[in-house]
Amino acid sequence: MAILNVEGVTHWSIPVNNLAEAEEFYGELLGLTPVGRLGNNVMSCFNVGDHNILLCESPSAGEERGKDDSGAHHSFTVSPETFELACKVFHQRNIRIEHLTYRARGVFTGRELYFYDPSGNRLELRDPTWVEGMPEPPYEELTGA
Repeated sequence: MAILNVEGVTHWSIPVNNLAEAEEFYGELLGLTPVGRLGNNVMSCFNVGDHNILLCESPSAGEERGKDDSGAHHSFTVSPETFELACKVFHQRNIRIEHLTYRARGVFTGRELYFYDPSGNRLELRDPTWVEGMPEPPYEELTGA
């Protein structure tokens, strides 16, 4: 039995090296809805679905991100069309890709593309419509390269 009863998530925070660069990446490239900067001007809020994402400028922390092998990451659900478009756009923009996975079993099934934002945070785009038995083209094929 839980001691406390948390009612929901207010926001998730993502540390970033450069707030303006992160706002462009998350807003213009990934399509999250900008809500606005907080009063201290080193944090910017974005919304996606029922979730708020708070980008927190922290230039000194950037050295270690992107080297973490714990599996920690932030995942965004996308349609099959957006997933395939993202592969092409990420390839064109030289966005660092970690790997593409086709997950047939587990809690979160579907095809998953792991990549990094400009600050080295590991992110994931997940297409939950992919199921076992569907084609599993490699990343290079999805990019059209």
